Amino acid sequence: MRRRMATAAIAVTLTGILAVSACSNKSTDSGSGASGSSASNSGLTISALNQINTQGKEVPPAAESAALNPAQPGGAKCDPSTIAMAGALTGSNAALGINIVNGAQLAVDQHNKANPDCKITLKRFDTEGDPQKATQVAPQITNDNSIIGLIGPAFSGETKATGSIFNQAGLVSVTASATNAALTRNGWKTFFRGLANDDSQGAAVGKYLTNSLGKKKVCVIEDDSAYGVGLAAVVTKSLGSAADSNCSGKVKTGERDFSAIISKVTNASPDAVFYAGYYAEAAPLAQQLKSAAPNVTFASGDGTNDPQFVAQAGDSAKGAYLSCPCGPAPATLAKEYQAAFNQASGVYSVQAYDIASIMMKGIEKGNTTRSKLLEFIRTYKGQGLAGPYSWTPDGELSSSLIWVYQVK
Repeated sequence: MRRRMATAAIAVTLTGILAVSACSNKSTDSGSGASGSSASNSGLTISALNQINTQGKEVPPAAESAALNPAQPGGAKCDPSTIAMAGALTGSNAALGINIVNGAQLAVDQHNKANPDCKITLKRFDTEGDPQKATQVAPQITNDNSIIGLIGPAFSGETKATGSIFNQAGLVSVTASATNAALTRNGWKTFFRGLANDDSQGAAVGKYLTNSLGKKKVCVIEDDSAYGVGLAAVVTKSLGSAADSNCSGKVKTGERDFSAIISKVTNASPDAVFYAGYYAEAAPLAQQLKSAAPNVTFASGDGTNDPQFVAQAGDSAKGAYLSCPCGPAPATLAKEYQAAFNQASGVYSVQAYDIASIMMKGIEKGNTTRSKLLEFIRTYKGQGLAGPYSWTPDGELSSSLIWVYQVK
């Protein structure tokens, strides 16, 4: 799901709830709400701890005032332009898409209010997070000549399925949430990632577990999704000798009885378990782990960083560490988002807000064709609410930072 705000903003967001995650291609069995300020009846919440780099070391967040503001300086003039958002707006993972589209819409509304002579429209395209459906939606986007930029796709699976379509159309696409590291290795010239990838997250988490939390033995468990497999591999590598292969394991999507892997874990007596997967499986896994080995720390990535994990796992979620290449909303944005949508800002809302703001800044400067906006993004360099934005030639962020959260 990343990152950077003033110290005062962190204090506000420590009590905030991340609304959803699922940054890859898997659909979960039970969707989460679009947002929320209460994770479960137990009163537990997912609270931001700190921002870290790929070495697992804490990095102070940037001041909110330093970020690009879509309403400033105002008074711009341009031809009416359209950008699009593609992602799951219905289905079990709709919360993710809603977080993203709301973040982008807030930026567009603020821009249009301050720049009435430079009106920008945000068109929404629902893929349900399904790669097959995304391939049907993609031509609708590319054939609409009014669309000059795309925020998305949201999941890694649908991004992999459609990247060549957008690349062939010369349409710049900047994802706020798709983190599979291989996406930028496809040779696409129009794809950019607006957050750290799974390799960066895995490296940071592994170092954080061993260096900051002092874990000496960790069991790494993965699900069968591309996201889970990839994240587990990097975390295992980052853990080094602390990764115990005797208790590593694999689970399947939809699985609920984890007695076999729990037995391996208890026999190994580790300090922690890291689960690479999604909250639908993470919740019962955490429950069964807590029952069998209550002193073992449970940790997971952004696929679990969702209020539904806490709601489904209940008290068993307490103390769990969850990472995300997404950070909580700064104080001002959190307030504006709540007022606009009557719900809390969620995972990746901040990234979407930043990406929309960057695209609109390009449009303000006269980049009102697909080719011009693509070039603007390719050479862009500036500070956003979620962190600094500039891209390497393959579309990765030049600087990758991760947030660590804990269920309290």
